[in-house]
Amino acid sequence: MTRIQPPEPKASIQLEPHQILLRPLVTEKGVHRASRNNQYAFEIHRDATKHDVKKAVERLFDVKVTKVRTQTRKGKLRRYKFRYGRTSDWKKAIVQLHEDHRIDFF
Repeated sequence: MTRIQPPEPKASIQLEPHQILLRPLVTEKGVHRASRNNQYAFEIHRDATKHDVKKAVERLFDVKVTKVRTQTRKGKLRRYKFRYGRTSDWKKAIVQLHEDHRIDFF
């Protein structure tokens, strides 16, 4: 049975692949995910969609992506000397690759 893919959503701006993926998130949990589940985490542009992230990872790293999950992370309250400030909100993507493909960050 074949799945019918929904049409691509129209983005307000077109981003290049290097503008979509801002940086890889290399943490203990991320290393564990990469070694066990073949999943990699990236900080991404706030306007990027799952489809944009999939195309960017496939183009930049020459791999096959099977699943993309995204999260919008809220900024934290921080103290700067005698004042309070807030860090920016950011967006995170967890990308699962096909079992034959790998990305080497570390």
